[in-house]
Amino acid sequence: MAGGHFASVIRALLAGLALSAAPSMARAGAGPVDVSAVITVDMASVIAGDGDARLRALTNIDVMADIDLAALAGWQGARAFVYVLDNRGGRPNDSAATLQGVNNIEVPKAGLRLFEAWIEQDLGGGANVRAGLYDLNSEFYANESAGVLLSPSFGIGSELASTGPNGPSIFPSSALAARLYVPVGDGGSFVRAAVVNARASTLGYSGGVDLSFRDGVLLIAGASKIEGPLRGSVGVWHYSRNPHDIYDAGPDGKPLRKPAQGTYVVVEGDLLSGKAR
Repeated sequence: MAGGHFASVIRALLAGLALSAAPSMARAGAGPVDVSAVITVDMASVIAGDGDARLRALTNIDVMADIDLAALAGWQGARAFVYVLDNRGGRPNDSAATLQGVNNIEVPKAGLRLFEAWIEQDLGGGANVRAGLYDLNSEFYANESAGVLLSPSFGIGSELASTGPNGPSIFPSSALAARLYVPVGDGGSFVRAAVVNARASTLGYSGGVDLSFRDGVLLIAGASKIEGPLRGSVGVWHYSRNPHDIYDAGPDGKPLRKPAQGTYVVVEGDLLSGKAR
């Protein structure tokens, strides 16, 4: 990316931050079903460079329901979660033309979709297992600081986000998965492991939820520490089937199949203690 164009993207992000409406949240529920909704509206424009300077509006609506299955159906130690996602509006990256995008609520195709729908069962000792449509980035390769940033690349690294036939199970399309959580000690440390359908596809997309698993699965595991002045996580991931490589081709011109795997490390810490001096 040329330096001038890069600077224009930075200015566009700053403009988006200034014009971004604060998310509006509503919540209803004091019983076994707790429903909440969040509406986010962003305004973005590339103000210099080769792209057009048209102002684009993007909207993101999250509707979530947390269901206590013990209270609702007598299923002890179980809860369910349903998350419906709707995205509309312009696509600022059509103008900015960056590889990773400039706004984390921009989607290739506007629409309403079922993002998550899973059941979680307590196993005792703080451990639990979760199964259903699952957002990988809600627990893996995630960090608290990214929640205040607009750029998609801060949410999850592109070396994992760009894998899979339709991307991994992250915003805006999820996949069927099973995830295990086990706490370690009492200092906010834990390990997680998950098996995720390699093809992300859910209700709201052509074909709906993929049940064939014809592209194999994504295996991922990680350890995290979420308390204290220094926090972070480390993880490893591997696809069970070698996908088509996006660069290398064989003598016949067909893409080669190569292993898709990697590791990630995320570290964040407090620069100030937050205590009055």
